Amino acid sequence: MRQRPHARTLVAAVALAAAMLLRPAGASAGAGAQPLPVVTPRPGLVITRSVRIAPGTYRLPGHASLDSALLTVRGSDITVDLRGVTFIGVPPDSAPDAARGTAVRIDGGRNVRIRALTAHGYRVGILARNVRGLTLEGNDVSHSWKPRLFSLVEHESLADWLSYHRNEEDEWLRFGAGIYLRGVTGGRITGNTVRQSMNGLLLSHSDSLDIRGNDFSYNSGLGIGLYRASWHTIVENRADYAVRGSSHGFFQRGQDSAALLMFEQSQHNVVAYNSMTHGGDGLFLWAGQQTMDTGQGGSNDNLFLMNDFSYAPTNGMEATFSRNAFVGNRVVGSTHGLWGGYSYGSRVVGNCFGGNRIGIAVEHGQDNLIGGNHFMGDAVGVRLWADSIEPSDWGYPKHRDTRSRDWRIVENTFTQVAEPWRIANTSVLDTSRNVVRDTSTGECDPARIVPTTAWWRLPVIRNAPVRWPEAPNTRRDRRAIVIDEWGPYDWRSPKLWPVDSTRAFPLRLQVIGPAGRWRVVAQRGLAQLSARAGRMGDTLTVTPHVDSTGDWRVTLEYRGGPTVSPRGVRTAAGVPVRFVYEHFEPRQRWTQRIHVFTDSTHPFTAPGAFDRLLRGEPRLTRDAPRLDWMWSRPRDTSIPASSFAMEATTELTLPPGAYTVRTLSDDAVRVWIDEVLAIDHWRPHETSPAYATVRGGTHRLRVQYVQLGGWVELRLDILRGVVRRSEGSAGPH
Repeated sequence: MRQRPHARTLVAAVALAAAMLLRPAGASAGAGAQPLPVVTPRPGLVITRSVRIAPGTYRLPGHASLDSALLTVRGSDITVDLRGVTFIGVPPDSAPDAARGTAVRIDGGRNVRIRALTAHGYRVGILARNVRGLTLEGNDVSHSWKPRLFSLVEHESLADWLSYHRNEEDEWLRFGAGIYLRGVTGGRITGNTVRQSMNGLLLSHSDSLDIRGNDFSYNSGLGIGLYRASWHTIVENRADYAVRGSSHGFFQRGQDSAALLMFEQSQHNVVAYNSMTHGGDGLFLWAGQQTMDTGQGGSNDNLFLMNDFSYAPTNGMEATFSRNAFVGNRVVGSTHGLWGGYSYGSRVVGNCFGGNRIGIAVEHGQDNLIGGNHFMGDAVGVRLWADSIEPSDWGYPKHRDTRSRDWRIVENTFTQVAEPWRIANTSVLDTSRNVVRDTSTGECDPARIVPTTAWWRLPVIRNAPVRWPEAPNTRRDRRAIVIDEWGPYDWRSPKLWPVDSTRAFPLRLQVIGPAGRWRVVAQRGLAQLSARAGRMGDTLTVTPHVDSTGDWRVTLEYRGGPTVSPRGVRTAAGVPVRFVYEHFEPRQRWTQRIHVFTDSTHPFTAPGAFDRLLRGEPRLTRDAPRLDWMWSRPRDTSIPASSFAMEATTELTLPPGAYTVRTLSDDAVRVWIDEVLAIDHWRPHETSPAYATVRGGTHRLRVQYVQLGGWVELRLDILRGVVRRSEGSAGPH
């Protein structure tokens, strides 16, 4: 049985945090009085002394191997000055998942400084291993690799879910990053930018870095990720809109994206005054597999101070199986403000939770304090519980007492909260000195919270900002999250986006982007438009011709302020920018025949009997306008949950040209085009894509699909042109 920590434990943690925040960052490495020698970059250049790279734009494709960088830095006391240098790995109009290779690699050494690099179109912008005293300042390595996403407005695909659970052997490198650091001790990461990539900054087996004043926003995976990374100071950064797996009105799941990920015993970090809004999770902290197996360790003793984790589709903060302090944070408009399953000895003090479905939710938590917080308009303020049955494959509950017990919920204010607390299967509970009221007191702002007990007060840290850095769109609600096939939209360029379903008739499209005006300059296949010109923010209603509902296009022109395209192309204010919305879905009518198989007719162990089964009488026959299945449990009770097969046929006519047939499936699929096997994705697999090409004309398609059990997903898309065969997210490893 753990003893209850004394209040002074938190005071000690705050004092340590203040010391870390005030610790000198150190002198810039390699700076000298003499001008640096100038060198011209070339692929494979190895730098062993301080240099300046000759300014210019260099189109240098990355190597297939991440270890073969354009520039490799080896040695100590080296400064590489890259002011005015831009490396382009792939052209801006390339698919983002075509990026490859590494721009700059730092291989060991001490006191290495990389300054003012601009590099776009690489799998990894800056890769550093085993460096002591690393300084990265003012680098822009945006538009690094990111995968195509397969989730649509109405259809969430499991192909997009992420797994960061292992990184002992640099498995995270498969996800790419603007900056990836392994085995780095000490130094400064400041003023860097990574946007429109999958990951901003990834830290593995590293410690004691001062990370401040960076922008890691609008990435489709993580803003900042830590794995066995401790004693870092993460202050005054932006990591907003690090998100995927969210479609307003249809699904809000996040798919394990996060503004800040802390995995596998990342400890003693100070995370303060950061803006981390609209992330899949704002904070996603997990103790790690070793803790799950043994019950020992955790991602412990981290301090989260005065951050904004608002508008997460899932959890503003998630911190599980660990002991941490959460002081003065803002969490508004999320599903859960804080999800703290199995947390213990944690302090949740002086935060503001507003408009969340549940402010704080903790299962199997122990010896935690929820004190001096303000809950405003949450449906439930605090929910605590313990389940009678825990997962049998977890080692953690076999080695630990996991009862829900020893809670203090004291001196909190619940304003317009329908249910201040909901508590079940919890023992030893103090709920004294809380205030419940019906009248709002204004905005949810931790700076306005003044706890009555002295040791709950927010620490005063010299040279710290007044609050987190705000940016455009950080105060908008979750409807501002717009995710297309390449990740989160950053609102810096004009875009047409469905107001609700993409299959509505007529279809409503909102004109979104920077302030300005728009006008229609071209259209095809439309019977009617609700307007021909207007202002940004308008809703445009389009009605396709009856005979072209599956193939239409509208082109608009924007004039207004400066824009930056999702691929990084800049356009000056007043210069017209064209943008398009198009729909292509050839008319189809699928006849679907559903069969149930047994061991004797199993598709993989008895293929002959399975073929005979499909030629027999089906359990169910039905017609559908498209192949688009996705469920964990069938809504149609006539379809079994497992061990079934479906064979579907259709005939479609395509205009002249080239097209791509793409399937997404879990567990197995194969497709015949005019009785020629074109897609053979027949081994059991998790959700993943497969491709075939076809020319224009009339074709007969036949699809066989097998579901063994679990998640059901089958989608068949007809895409115009020969589409790059994207595999999507790198998946579990």
